[in-house]
Amino acid sequence: MPKIKIPKHSPSIDMTPMVDLAFLLVTFFMLAASFRPSEPVTVESPSSVSDKVIPENNIMVTLDADGKVFFNLTDPEARKETLMNMAGLYKISMNDEQIEKFSLMSTFGCAIKELPSYIDLSGDERKTFETKGIPLDSLDNQLKNWISYGNVAALNSGKTAFEEARLKGLSPLAEDFRPKFIIRVDSKTVYKKAEKVIDVFRELNLNNLNFVTSSEFNPNNP
Repeated sequence: MPKIKIPKHSPSIDMTPMVDLAFLLVTFFMLAASFRPSEPVTVESPSSVSDKVIPENNIMVTLDADGKVFFNLTDPEARKETLMNMAGLYKISMNDEQIEKFSLMSTFGCAIKELPSYIDLSGDERKTFETKGIPLDSLDNQLKNWISYGNVAALNSGKTAFEEARLKGLSPLAEDFRPKFIIRVDSKTVYKKAEKVIDVFRELNLNNLNFVTSSEFNPNNP
């Protein structure tokens, strides 16, 4: 009796659902991602073997190669509160749109009187904005006021976030919700100018400072 041959078929896989899923994932991550605003200052930090990551909730002061001072506060709500306090102190008028824009900005480095005009610029225009940096001399130490108001605002915002985490049944650590103070200095910056910034933090009794460096090979790590 002759053998019955079963016809062989090459297996086929419909990849359409997989492709659709891939596009959905890409779209989701694009929509969910928070894009970091462009920085108006470029800094080449000195290198070190430290591998610590910059904390998300921070107050950062940056000095460029010329010693110009820039300020940044990462928490948007704290930025709003800080700006309104600074505007009140220096009698500067700010509308709601400018306050909202400022809350989403990154580092800036200009005197408070220049800030309304700076906020109204586009991202590309801010990169070419001519400024002498944030004043920190003894007669007009605006940097000290930015740090002081920023610290209070960041503490208030962190306290709110801490309580919200507790209400959700989590076990948050209070330290994780306090702002971290960071100084980022260009490797070409004159030390005396960096020392003046450090002194401002010391005058405010904010001594737990972190310094940004670029990574280099650590021979002690395996």
